[in-house]
Amino acid sequence: MNNLALSDEILLKIEKPVRYIGNEVNMVRKDPEGKIRFAMCFPDVYEIGMSHLGMKIIYDQMNRRDDVYCERVFSPWVDLDKVMREENIPLFALESQDPVFMFDFLAVTIQYEMCYTNILQVLDLSHIPLHAGERTWDDPIVIGGGPCTYNPEPIAEFFDIFYIGEGETVYRELLDVYKDSRQKGEDRLTFLKRASGVEGLYVPLLYDVTYHEDGTIASMEPNCKEAPNRVKKQVVTDLSDTYYPSKPLVPYIRATQDRVVLEIQRGCIRGCRFCQAGMLYRPTREKDVEVLKEYAYKMLKNTGHEEISLSSLSSSDYSHLRELVMFLIENFKSQGINISLPSLRIDAFSLDVMGQVQDIRKSSLTFAPEAGSQRMRNVINKGLTEDDILGGAGQAFDGGWNKVKLYFMLGLPTETEDDMKGIAHLAQKIAETYYEEVPKEKRNGKVQVNVSTSFFVPKPFTPFQWAGMYREEDFVEKAKVVKSEIRAQLNQRSIRYSWHEPDVTILEGFLARGDRRCSKVILRAYEKGAIYDAWSESFDYNIWKESFAETNTDIDFYTLRERSTDEILPWDFIDAGVTKKFLIHEWEQAKKETVTPNCRQKCSGCGAMRYGGGVCYEGKN
Repeated sequence: MNNLALSDEILLKIEKPVRYIGNEVNMVRKDPEGKIRFAMCFPDVYEIGMSHLGMKIIYDQMNRRDDVYCERVFSPWVDLDKVMREENIPLFALESQDPVFMFDFLAVTIQYEMCYTNILQVLDLSHIPLHAGERTWDDPIVIGGGPCTYNPEPIAEFFDIFYIGEGETVYRELLDVYKDSRQKGEDRLTFLKRASGVEGLYVPLLYDVTYHEDGTIASMEPNCKEAPNRVKKQVVTDLSDTYYPSKPLVPYIRATQDRVVLEIQRGCIRGCRFCQAGMLYRPTREKDVEVLKEYAYKMLKNTGHEEISLSSLSSSDYSHLRELVMFLIENFKSQGINISLPSLRIDAFSLDVMGQVQDIRKSSLTFAPEAGSQRMRNVINKGLTEDDILGGAGQAFDGGWNKVKLYFMLGLPTETEDDMKGIAHLAQKIAETYYEEVPKEKRNGKVQVNVSTSFFVPKPFTPFQWAGMYREEDFVEKAKVVKSEIRAQLNQRSIRYSWHEPDVTILEGFLARGDRRCSKVILRAYEKGAIYDAWSESFDYNIWKESFAETNTDIDFYTLRERSTDEILPWDFIDAGVTKKFLIHEWEQAKKETVTPNCRQKCSGCGAMRYGGGVCYEGKN
């Protein structure tokens, strides 16, 4: 093993030193000499990053190339961050323990907006200039990928390249361009121009943005002939024949998801109008069940994990779910392997499958009605009726469950007070269902209904991307309406209520739909000490309020106002597959409270058929 970047003295005085030493089971070891050095970064703490499936896929994909050595980088926790600054220790990769500034690429997966200050932490501790325009060939190429890159503009100044789409597609082409460019002795800007010619890659330096007097965008145009007017999302058409790790890394400490993960499908047929993932990952593509069975054997053998989880946005919609689950039960449950089934719809089929794999006395069921009233569920295109929800709850109670978690959103477009109170009423009806459906002698204690509300954040490439948000105090009032109505219910003692913090929601809304001018706020907040904003114990909204004031930025401009469908949005230069025409139609359907059928019921012409695969072509020759 290589010498560690941190001394024993430092490791002994920081929390969880194992986060920083590498050498885990299945870690890849290569001689870096003569190879493209690729640092794959998750800008959060080790346990979170090691749970991310996308990072595991890229790690496996990159290291299959003989000419590439891919290593991992995570954000140091606040204790080590302090030590590294005091002692001028550069951020390092886990495998070689070499400083990140020695690498050719620093690739950052950007999964949520609240990690933006952590991205600056990673760059700063790596001794890489924060602004892309200040970098030279002495610095790594900084590339961003993941769902937040579908509006990269608030952090555009900090990145050389953004990868728009799924990571298995064009990295090979990018690395080949890089090798050729370096061999020819081209300058950094020439390489970036050549990289922008690879479909799916966006180089912010090659685009200029102008603004109207009212602050809206007037234009966004390429400033060189090499850069395309539109950047097209890249998609893996055949999930069964692509990169997937059969020997994933096994961390020394418990990660957030410490288990084997089988990705059974990508995308979702449902079309909820608030859901960004459901739009970005279209079309829905399934992985062949025989391929999944083979991976299950290999991954359990190569990791020693005692749990296997089926990953999907909506697992109930996987057409071979029962066959796969029965295979896992028959082959692994006797060995003590637990089977986890997240993202299930609560219906008879799902409950039957769940009942076979879960110890019902130890688990609670999770429902996500998202809205309390049928009117609002139609607005968001949830595709659930009250009868569906109560019927599912009744079947669950009959099956032995007595704990239910309910997830809702407040602040959705067109919301009324009756919609808010409907959350309490639905929770009451579910509690009533337990006592009506389950005879007293068969009850497993009292029913427990846990109600949780988050506040709605409009996201790019959803039908609600034009919607306005509310002020912090308005969100608090909405939560109070729900809390008060729950207290008025007959079964109030069986209902527990919690809600998400509104200040985090407001900031997330700003970052999600911001433009390039927002980078100065992010930078200022980081300079003032903002870090780990996704962690409640670290988040300090006062820092952000001061940063808005000091940069003369009006947060209300980005959060409160409803956009016109004619306005140029910061992300309009990206072709994400779903067309703007479709999103506008869905925005109008929401206002009419009209439900759109799911993709298997009827094609709605969203635009994803252009990719030539998935659900769009099921049953077609």
